Amino acid sequence: MTTTTGSRRRPRGGGGIRGREGVAGWLFTAPMIVVLGVFLFIPVLMALYVSFTNWNGNGSPFQGGQNAQWVGTRNYTSLFTEDGLKRASFMQSLGNNFWYVFFVVPLQTAISFFLALIVSNRFLKGKSFFRTAFYFPSVTSSIAISVVFLFLFANSGAVNAVLGAFGINGPAWFSDSRGLFHILFDLVGVGDNPSWAQGEVLGRSVWDWISGPSVAMCVVIILAIWTTTGTFMLMFLAALQDLPGEVDEAALLDGVSPWQKLRYVTLPMLKPTIFLVTTLGLIGTWQVFDQIYVMGKGAPANTTLTPAFLSYKQSFTSLQYGSGAAMSFIVFLLIIALTAFQRWLMREKDPKVSRRVKQATGVAVSMQQGSNAGGLR
Repeated sequence: MTTTTGSRRRPRGGGGIRGREGVAGWLFTAPMIVVLGVFLFIPVLMALYVSFTNWNGNGSPFQGGQNAQWVGTRNYTSLFTEDGLKRASFMQSLGNNFWYVFFVVPLQTAISFFLALIVSNRFLKGKSFFRTAFYFPSVTSSIAISVVFLFLFANSGAVNAVLGAFGINGPAWFSDSRGLFHILFDLVGVGDNPSWAQGEVLGRSVWDWISGPSVAMCVVIILAIWTTTGTFMLMFLAALQDLPGEVDEAALLDGVSPWQKLRYVTLPMLKPTIFLVTTLGLIGTWQVFDQIYVMGKGAPANTTLTPAFLSYKQSFTSLQYGSGAAMSFIVFLLIIALTAFQRWLMREKDPKVSRRVKQATGVAVSMQQGSNAGGLR
């Protein structure tokens, strides 16, 4: 009788336990895959097809005919090359949204991180209250908050009343179409539309591009920051609580100051969370719609107009669904490009910082191993 030693035979057909786990995994995820495919992936492909047609909403866009002629990339190229109201409105909406992103994303990221540092302080009393208070605006209806802001920033609202108590004549927030930087230029005596800013870029003067957010858009910026910092605060708070305490102890043993620990230890270890927060902020700010719809529909003078609202208006008001879909996909490509640029910008560029983090982590691991060994004794 002979015995064989060596590798076991693989089960025929099924792939063993791992194979059955894979099948079970696909079965459990199949309902969600079907839902996402039917209600997300397929509609996106349909909208992409519509963006290459001149569909006006009559009939089916897939039957062709006079109501849905194939126009190729004309809906895209016309937004950049053809003079007219459509291109002017789209470029203005891009400029408005750029300034909106420029102010909202950095401020909401910095404020949410600062709030997370506050509520993660071990000596802070009433942590639950402050966490709830900071997070509460994020779970409140954006439509309801927008209506409240309409009353707060009205000409005779609470904000102007508080400014009046300090002798400041508050602006007409929702009627002032002047750009923030235009106001600052006027204060320093630059003047209105100087000669160096009269050149045109994509059908819009340089002076208009550098106008900054309008006074009305500043209200939307304040609203966005107030309603989003709570959510991002929780993300930073979870990341801060997940950091090993031994790293802080190792940093203290090295004699670093709190600012040095924050800059060289904490922030580098929070890079994935910072990237997540800024990416979500970019996506959300380029898709802003409901606040714009409630707080003026682009008024005054289209200075609060955004590509998302313009796409809706172009499709459901002007019945130019192809052009509206093209605007949406341009914003989609813009978000992808900005996310890729942000990923490149946040790559590891300073090996010294990375080395400091690795050294601090190594010391922390050594301390933890030493404490474990002491406990075994």
